[in-house]
Amino acid sequence: MSNPSKLGPHAGPSTRLLHTGYDPSEFFGFVNPPSVHASTVLFPDTATMRRRDQKYIYGLRGTPTTDALERALDDLEGSHGTILVPSGLAAISFPLLAFLGSGDHCLVVDSVYGPTRLFCDTLLTRMGIETEYFDPAVGAGLKDLMRANTRVVFLEAPGSNTFEMLDVAEMAGIARAGGAVSMIDNTWATPLFFRPLDHGVDLSIHALTKYPGGHSDVMMGSVSANRETFDRLRDAQMQIGVNVSPDDTYLVLRGLKTMALRLKAHEAAALELAQWMETRSEVARVLHPALPSFPGHDLWKRQFTGASGLFSIVLDGGGPRAAAAFLDALRIFGLGYSWGGFESLALEVGLSDRVVAKAPLEGPVIRLQIGLEDVADLRADLEGGFAALAAL
Repeated sequence: MSNPSKLGPHAGPSTRLLHTGYDPSEFFGFVNPPSVHASTVLFPDTATMRRRDQKYIYGLRGTPTTDALERALDDLEGSHGTILVPSGLAAISFPLLAFLGSGDHCLVVDSVYGPTRLFCDTLLTRMGIETEYFDPAVGAGLKDLMRANTRVVFLEAPGSNTFEMLDVAEMAGIARAGGAVSMIDNTWATPLFFRPLDHGVDLSIHALTKYPGGHSDVMMGSVSANRETFDRLRDAQMQIGVNVSPDDTYLVLRGLKTMALRLKAHEAAALELAQWMETRSEVARVLHPALPSFPGHDLWKRQFTGASGLFSIVLDGGGPRAAAAFLDALRIFGLGYSWGGFESLALEVGLSDRVVAKAPLEGPVIRLQIGLEDVADLRADLEGGFAALAAL
């Protein structure tokens, strides 16, 4: 655990990232936790083995390495407990499996991450669970969608790819009043810019692959839970039998040390480019919640303390051919999935699976992950994309 004498209750985020989760005095003074490779753990005697009351009993159930990352995330999230799983999608799947069963009803915001929708529409459907998608602008109307068998309200803020904002506390309060568990995909903001449990949410979900890892070299997810929900979440993890590798855990722990610095750079560069994009005639709209022009800006400003490096633009006209021309002209921006790493990425967003929150009508939606390159170089690269559009 972290050394409590080091950190006061008001320590800043960078300080906490550097010093929370692990106490060097527990491991001979080494400033980083060991990467413990383990399956079997030995017991001193039969009595202890029968009681199962020693700290570690089997590698699947945790090691000093996974403990360090779980404790660090608990400190950042203000949560009672955290589980680690091998991907961001697994971090979405596990709490849904933990709190839903046959005959249950699940409410999911329509601007959710695409693979979340796929999981709900396939595996959960086969389990006899009904998923209903709601408009991110529903507000207090969410109360009218709650049923006697509604067990989960699943949120994402900002929305995936189009960045719609929600009043998270309002949604979590409606879920709790209706006897449902609320959970949110908080990957975009990280706990440095938004702490869902402080707003009444029960479980906060992250793709640690993104900003916590930060270097596009590891896949991992986490779910941080309040006291009321953690035991059931942990039980589901152990019943399914999934944990994470020590080496991947070590990479995420290392990434956390610089996450605050990286996020400041991502935020500043993304805002500068987003503001510039608003001046371009080729762009119909810029979808970035930190821009005053964005419809959900007031909600973002009231709830969040910062913005990350991911946003979208809507091209002014054109279709798949225009999107391809723009993207294929880019040289610094890579064409690839994921985001949150050091490198800038771009892709055309597909929104055909939306039920309520339909795709913008003006033209193709291009999602941009703004990395750590020089902003002038990124702007020049994007100008090359706009030049390709003009040449069509």
